[in-house]
Amino acid sequence: MRKHPLSDRRARHDPAYLRAKAENYAGRAIYKLQEIDRKFRLIRHRGRVLDLGCWPGSWLQYVGERIGDEGFALGIDLDEVEIGLPSNIETRVGDVEKLNCDVLVERYGVFDVVLSDMAPNTTGIREADQWRSEELFLVALKVALAVLRPGGHFAAKVFQGGRFPDLLRAVRAGFEECKPFRPDGTRPGSLEQYVVGKSRRRS
Repeated sequence: MRKHPLSDRRARHDPAYLRAKAENYAGRAIYKLQEIDRKFRLIRHRGRVLDLGCWPGSWLQYVGERIGDEGFALGIDLDEVEIGLPSNIETRVGDVEKLNCDVLVERYGVFDVVLSDMAPNTTGIREADQWRSEELFLVALKVALAVLRPGGHFAAKVFQGGRFPDLLRAVRAGFEECKPFRPDGTRPGSLEQYVVGKSRRRS
């Protein structure tokens, strides 16, 4: 359930990877979130953001730039985020699938945005990887519905498979708008897709 670093020879020549390294970001995924945010306007100044599956921390770096010193962000991942982040951004080592949302809200309050770039440790078996990714997406959606304020936003990654229409229906049930989106930075042939839910419905 972590985003693995690019390590093979091809990846080291990837333009987005090289750009991220030159700009001191923890990973190329920052540009995907940047593109999502520019299109859907999810993250605002002084906002409160929860980042699920936050390692290695590039999304939190982007979030920090957007929310400013008066916002707050919390990142959760199985692996420790080792990069330096502003004092108003907190990270926790933990399993998102075991997250107690009531305790989370009691401690931190509700959030304006929930993000998830969670992905399974891939097996190379396409159907199995898709199914596991869909399960992680549903976990992220469940957390979002539990911790978002009314009107809050959600964006999460999934490897698009046979249950994709069901996932879209699940998001539509909880949000006023639901849009699938494939960032330009996605590699050709990738099953990766993002789903954005805007404006959490009131319970």
